[in-house]
Amino acid sequence: MEQAVLTFVCKRLRPGFGKPAAEKYARQGKNDMNTPVLETERLILRKFTEKDMEALFLVLGDEEANRFLPWFPVKNMEETRKFYEERYAAKYRQPQAYVYVVCLKSDNVPIGYMKVDMEEHHDFGYGLRKEFWHRGIAREAGRAVIGQVEKDGLPYITATYDVRNP
Repeated sequence: MEQAVLTFVCKRLRPGFGKPAAEKYARQGKNDMNTPVLETERLILRKFTEKDMEALFLVLGDEEANRFLPWFPVKNMEETRKFYEERYAAKYRQPQAYVYVVCLKSDNVPIGYMKVDMEEHHDFGYGLRKEFWHRGIAREAGRAVIGQVEKDGLPYITATYDVRNP
């Protein structure tokens, strides 16, 4: 199946200190630039924890919600834990990362995720349980995350979009 994908710079942020600052924080024993907790009017964005595995499974196991993402939906809790360890826990051990679980303030239960990669492309991405689509949650969370990476000095972010994704 041919896939039509577009990658573009979605926001050029002001020049800043980015990686050198993260390394400085790491030398000082600080981890302030690794997924700091963010709050918006309706949301809490924080790090995933081991306690979030069942909720993460609901997000990653949904075929429709993951249809246009670069991995297959997980099939069980074992695959969910492996995904968590490789894509979340490993990032939390780095000096700088932006790998968030998106939770409603009302119950702090994960309903999705949002991230900005620290590799050169600084790819921005997210996933959200489909029952929370079309409520402005991704926009609200995205504004908070983009504001944080801008504050921390990331010079730009990119995004990849499958043109078949409605």
